[in-house]
Amino acid sequence: MKIEFWSDVICPYCGLMEHRLKRALERFPHAARVQVVHRSIQLHPDLPRTGVTQRRLFDLAGMPQATGERTLRSIEAAAHAEGLVPYLALERTLGPTDFAHQLLAYATEQGRGDEAWSAIFRAHFGQARRLWTAEEVLDFAAEIGLDRAGAAEALHSRRFLAQVTADQREAERLGAGGAPFLVLDRKYAIPGAVGTDELLAAITRAWTERSVDPVPLPTLADADGICTPDGCTVPDHA
Repeated sequence: MKIEFWSDVICPYCGLMEHRLKRALERFPHAARVQVVHRSIQLHPDLPRTGVTQRRLFDLAGMPQATGERTLRSIEAAAHAEGLVPYLALERTLGPTDFAHQLLAYATEQGRGDEAWSAIFRAHFGQARRLWTAEEVLDFAAEIGLDRAGAAEALHSRRFLAQVTADQREAERLGAGGAPFLVLDRKYAIPGAVGTDELLAAITRAWTERSVDPVPLPTLADADGICTPDGCTVPDHA
């Protein structure tokens, strides 16, 4: 069974869902036969390399400060309740993540993809780490034990750029309106964040129905929230 997980480094719901996916698979009896494939989606590719504060991004997106702060504080509270402390969704800067995604593709080629994705979420949301320039990304690569020279070559040659771009287009083709976006065996989609129990139930259902081939991708669970270029939101049913 394959789980494809589209996410962006700066998406707070994505970091939370990466944690929940690991917890759900720890409880799934067939986890050894599940392949998790991380794919790239960029929410704010046009941000400056110097970065902007989250509050400034509220202004750029036309979102009231109070609404944005309330949403991100609720994400922080959910993360803290699940052991992700600290989890800085509000007090941080955001920037373009093209270099970070190319590095993550390089890490995957080196057999370190899952580890690198976890580490980059912990760096950004645990430390408010800036990862927008090539040097910032290469410093991070060295810290997690990737070969800095190899990572530098990958960034400078841009040999993973086409893959990162293709990931984004594929997410859009499959109906993603933001991130996180999970696809289970190309049969079911989960567009947004859901709880660990709901995620486990969705994985279990997809596993039991893996011989079925429904199209187009039906939504398998109601999301707790999603991040788009216009900001992170909590749906009315939450």
